[in-house]
Amino acid sequence: MTQTAAPKASKAETTEVPGFPMMDMSKFEMPKFEMPKFDMDAMEVPAAFREMAEKVVAKTKEAYDQAKISAEEATEILEDTFAATSKYATDMNKTMIGNAKSNMIASFDLAEKLFGVKTVAEAVELQSEFARKQFETLTAQVKDLQTKAQKAAEECSKPAKDGVAKTMEKFKVEA
Repeated sequence: MTQTAAPKASKAETTEVPGFPMMDMSKFEMPKFEMPKFDMDAMEVPAAFREMAEKVVAKTKEAYDQAKISAEEATEILEDTFAATSKYATDMNKTMIGNAKSNMIASFDLAEKLFGVKTVAEAVELQSEFARKQFETLTAQVKDLQTKAQKAAEECSKPAKDGVAKTMEKFKVEA
């Protein structure tokens, strides 16, 4: 009597569990699971959710449009402010250069006159007259510069003031 040995299971198909005999795993079949396909077209979005999403999108678009308008207005204000500042800075520079030129000419005129004096008294008189005239001239120049600086400050800040006033009016209307 010859015994035929049962075919041995390969090492990969067997699992050793302590306390249990060797099991042939080839006899067991794992169940197969298939994930159901998710069909977005067949999915129905509740009306309340769709309505809420549409409102959020509309509010977001409105906020974006308002931010864009505000940014454009702020850019325009800055451009106007820079243009006014440039204009008045140029005007102030021309005035100061003109003042410096006239003061230098007056100083050179004094020096020329001093070269022609014959006495110390005559030199002192010329120097005193020059100092008085220069004090009056410098006072007038400072007043002129002060007036121009004040006007420049008003004109350069006008676009910003107008922009703030416009914004405040919007908030009053919305409130």
